[in-house]
Amino acid sequence: MDKPLRALNRFGLGARPGERGRVPDAQAWLRSQLDGGPPDLEAPPASTHQAISQALRAFREAGQGDEAKRREARQRLTQIAAADARATLLARIGTDRPFVERLVAFWSNHLCIASGAKVLVVPLAGAYERDAIRPHVLGRFEDMVMASARHPAMLVYLDNFQSIGPGSTGARAGRGNNRRGLNENYARELLELHTLGVDGGYTQQDVQELSKLLTGWTVDGLGGPGMPAQPAMQMPGRGRGGRGRGMAPQRPVAASGDIGFVFRPVLHEPGSKTILGARYSEGVTEGEKAIRALCRHESTARFVATKLVTHFVADEPPPAAVDRLAGVFRKTDGDLRAVSAALIDLPEAWDAGARKFRTPQDWLVAVFRAFNSPEVPDTVAPMLRQLRQPLWSPQSPKGFGDGTSEWADPDSLLNRAELARTFARRLAQARRDPRLLLDVVDVAPGDPLRAVLADTSIQPAERIALAFAGPVFQWR
Repeated sequence: MDKPLRALNRFGLGARPGERGRVPDAQAWLRSQLDGGPPDLEAPPASTHQAISQALRAFREAGQGDEAKRREARQRLTQIAAADARATLLARIGTDRPFVERLVAFWSNHLCIASGAKVLVVPLAGAYERDAIRPHVLGRFEDMVMASARHPAMLVYLDNFQSIGPGSTGARAGRGNNRRGLNENYARELLELHTLGVDGGYTQQDVQELSKLLTGWTVDGLGGPGMPAQPAMQMPGRGRGGRGRGMAPQRPVAASGDIGFVFRPVLHEPGSKTILGARYSEGVTEGEKAIRALCRHESTARFVATKLVTHFVADEPPPAAVDRLAGVFRKTDGDLRAVSAALIDLPEAWDAGARKFRTPQDWLVAVFRAFNSPEVPDTVAPMLRQLRQPLWSPQSPKGFGDGTSEWADPDSLLNRAELARTFARRLAQARRDPRLLLDVVDVAPGDPLRAVLADTSIQPAERIALAFAGPVFQWR
């Protein structure tokens, strides 16, 4: 096994020409990427916070207008998503810290939203990864989950923005759309998919109690179902523990009508709630306490460790590796920098027999990195749809699958082969040397691909396509 290439391809996003020689110590190279904060990703001009808010307001207003205005407003939302997707893919392709960018992608999928599920989520998906996930991938797990829980994209995707406590002031008043009632979607996924795991020891009663505790966690500047007709209350007041009914929103309301998180006491279920045996009072800070407790739970440590080992080591995660990683998670209270460093030190991750099949996004990014391609074509979004893994668009809150069986079916491999030919033609026209690929994938000395890539009697496009579609590029 070539350890530098294992680091570049397994932990990273694919080797670039000449990069292998700059990684004499694979593990030290990976550890160095954990220094400092995660790389910033500036919002494209088309998708700043203000631009997103303006586009969503225009879409909401167009709902009462003619078809042409609705179409124009929807197109604006799609343009924002496309700009964010392009910026994200460029970051993955051009990064000098590919391990960290892989971690961003992993955690974004763990705490996933689906931009295709609701039109209001479409322009928020890129901002969600940029603002809720990226800043925390080397921080604390609980801070990432908290940022996710409070982000408009998650609040809308899993319907918490319109969840209303059945005993709340808003429900009793019965104003218009506020009769929608309690929604358990986010609380259920928070327990099952984000923290404890399906076998983590929670009950349906815990789901209901957590749902009630998180009522009032909603979105300002959006309007629509579940939003009070009046502005958020600004009157001073105190409930039990200083966080009760009759209070002003516990977080600043987004300025100038911009979209953002707000806690609305009028929608919050009064009274205490019991979750996993722990009692919580009412108010926004009690919800925060509950989320942090879930993130520090023993079941969460094991669930998160299992997913990480599955992603970085093998589809069937070795139990010893899971135990070690879960131990680090527990001891550090979910310090993801420490957990990521422990991943690097897992002997199982460097086992020559351990292989992971590349997901479509992984494969596409590795193809671009293989020749240091500086540009992402406008057709990349259709390409990812063709490969069945469009950015930020899984089919369910579980996120995209990580196993070989989910991506190695005949139709998927045929799609990769077709795109491999497309890329190969472009690279051949740009006079890229096929032999450069020997520097970015681990080709065994006796592998026929070595001879094929060096055989000038075969057209360059054919040689490149054979490599991109062949086994060496399917695995990391």
